[in-house]
Amino acid sequence: MKVSLKLLFSSLVVAAAIVFATVVHSPTIKAAPGPDRTSRAGLMPIGKPVKIKAPLGLPAVPIPPDNPPTEETIALGRRLYYDPGLSVDGTVSCATCHAPNLGFGDGKALSNGVDGKLGTRSAPTVVNAAYNTLQFWDGRSASLEKQAEGPMANPVEMGHTLEGVVKFVQSDPTYRELFLKAWGPEQITIDLVTKSIASFERTVVIGDSPFDRFYYGGDKKALSLAAQRGLKLFLNPKKGNCNVCHVIGKKFALFTDNKFHNIGVGADTSGNFADVGLYAQSKNTAYMHDGSQATLKDVVDHYVGGGTSNPHLDKEIHALDFLTFNERADLKAFLESLTGTLPRNVDPPADLSSVKTQTAQKQ
Repeated sequence: MKVSLKLLFSSLVVAAAIVFATVVHSPTIKAAPGPDRTSRAGLMPIGKPVKIKAPLGLPAVPIPPDNPPTEETIALGRRLYYDPGLSVDGTVSCATCHAPNLGFGDGKALSNGVDGKLGTRSAPTVVNAAYNTLQFWDGRSASLEKQAEGPMANPVEMGHTLEGVVKFVQSDPTYRELFLKAWGPEQITIDLVTKSIASFERTVVIGDSPFDRFYYGGDKKALSLAAQRGLKLFLNPKKGNCNVCHVIGKKFALFTDNKFHNIGVGADTSGNFADVGLYAQSKNTAYMHDGSQATLKDVVDHYVGGGTSNPHLDKEIHALDFLTFNERADLKAFLESLTGTLPRNVDPPADLSSVKTQTAQKQ
């Protein structure tokens, strides 16, 4: 399955996990360790161990010691991910806001939940989220396991309770059998639900893009000449200087430094914040991705203009209006080369394929 660039960039995500104009806090800081960083010790999977293979251009997938992936937990997590029964009214699944046909986002500036309630942010992609050191736009969760709890109990998203989710899966004989195979004859808990979902999400890794094949695979024909010129602009500290935050390493590229930066998105011309983002966690003045950049060209133009000026703008952000029209086109061509192919078995399982598991549409 090829990921559409148009769909990917509607939520500002490329398959190689570049997070371009998204995590935009101020000042540049790392989120402080919280209680989520502690090991969520508990039952270990009992099924067949699986080694998640990282594609070209990505490092080994980080695996928590208390949740090694197995065939059974991945299959269980895949079903849970696509099942709208986890929401309070049976209408919203994880895939509603993180749909595979939309780059595991939802293509909306602001995401919808139960009863069509409108959220305050654009849904982040699940693609390569396994490599994030913190989850959510504001970094409030330190693991995929803990992150999975949030939307279930959020009144605007899935609107349920964690206890209600457990009761739902316990009442379903199919789930009881799947949990038995994955975790043994233990009582189903929300930890086992979220561990299973996280194991599935760790399989949603994308690399092997034309850029990866060119830069790491040695295929000099993988990139067009325009994209090769764009790569040089991306790396050049006197031109795009994009690599200062969207890091390209010697052996792999995550296109992020896993830090928070104010890039001039989410503030008005007076510097007032529309979304305080990381501030809610750190109490340092910050703001967050607001879904305002709809296309790849919009993202490039945002950086050309240097973002919206505000007192906390990152020191590395400056206007790139000196880039020529052709240079901007080359930079866009390079960014287009970051699209890869989704791995197998990340679409809805066969018995849920007829269920309306996501309602994402372009607004």
